[in-house]
Amino acid sequence: MKRVAIVAAHFVPSNLTSVHRSRLWSLHLKEFGWEPIIVTTHWKYYEEKPEWELQELVPKDLRIIRTQAIAAKPIRLIGDVGVRSFYWHYKTLNTLARENEIDFILITIPSNYSALLGRLIWKKFKIPYGIDYIDPWVHEWPGVEKILSKAWFSYRLAKMLEPWAVKHCKLITGVAVGYYNEVFERNPSLSRVAHKAAMPYGISNHDFDLVEKKRRNAFLFENFRENFNIVYAGAMLPHSISVWEQLFKGIKILVDKFLEESGNVHFHLIGTGKKPDDPHGHNIEPIAKQYGVEKYISECPQRVPYIDTLNHLLHSSAVLIVGSDRPHYSPSKVYQAIVAEKPIFALLYETSSAVQVIRSCKAGNVVDFKDPESIDPKELAHEMMDFINHYRGSSYTPDLANFEPYTARHSAQSLANAMNQVV
Repeated sequence: MKRVAIVAAHFVPSNLTSVHRSRLWSLHLKEFGWEPIIVTTHWKYYEEKPEWELQELVPKDLRIIRTQAIAAKPIRLIGDVGVRSFYWHYKTLNTLARENEIDFILITIPSNYSALLGRLIWKKFKIPYGIDYIDPWVHEWPGVEKILSKAWFSYRLAKMLEPWAVKHCKLITGVAVGYYNEVFERNPSLSRVAHKAAMPYGISNHDFDLVEKKRRNAFLFENFRENFNIVYAGAMLPHSISVWEQLFKGIKILVDKFLEESGNVHFHLIGTGKKPDDPHGHNIEPIAKQYGVEKYISECPQRVPYIDTLNHLLHSSAVLIVGSDRPHYSPSKVYQAIVAEKPIFALLYETSSAVQVIRSCKAGNVVDFKDPESIDPKELAHEMMDFINHYRGSSYTPDLANFEPYTARHSAQSLANAMNQVV
């Protein structure tokens, strides 16, 4: 049994989406000859509220090393927990390496700064390391163009640090190929020394087993029990605003022209706010008002606990997936919807890997695009009407014959195979 230290700045009981990357791997890696050791930060240093139920989704025998960090309170000098815990993560990896307890190091980013740990340990102990791109590191985001702004500095720092971090990297992985392709383009010499592998988050049936065990009401639906309730759960990405605008144009036509046919349709948006714990930080309701469809939209801006989110999926009529104008974006919520056996209505960039997943599993309808502006609101309204009519009150089961490559177990197997190639 080989051992891999998985560096995850956040881990359970953090309620951030990224914790599920390392958590899901930890369920299955031993089956494929790798014992995971999670190197993370103690939850008392997290800024988000812990979600204690998630502890029940972690293997009881999983070795987790929770380190100290610089506290963010009472004075918040540094926000990024990867920076605040960097020194202690480095010390922990040093100890593991010195005592010959690990054969490989895999660093999940974000936090992007954690990626520097791999090269530091390699220089000292020659232990091979990999970097897993949960999100791209070097990319332009809103505010980058404003000189001397925080975003401007962060972008330029990323362009400086990434080449140093990947110089001796032996494995680059990501949620999809598009998440790391540009890493190799920016660092041409990397192709000669590093393996690459793409694997989605996937999903485990264990998660839904816990939902069944903790059976509870879907509290967001209390006033909409007779409706066709469509759920979107996840952050509102800056690069998805234009897609949301096209969606609301289509909803406006849907409710104006097909209201009697469509019946009581309501869209529930969960965790889309400006801050994870702000119940008033609405991001999407203001846009819905601009298009006159706010009556059909309910936004719960704060993050809802993972188990409650899955519970709402199980109680929903359908799941909404809203993509981005970025070709690489592949939403992990697709896999949750398929296992929950809820039909999906998705608007996705045509090259997103999620498009193939939905279609191969016959899991719903996909409106794909090269440019969000090319989405025709009239056609979108007709597509939604057909979707609602087809799935309202009817039984639905996705075709799981092609779903195995998208499970957490298969993702762990792909990672194990990639590490075996290196080691």
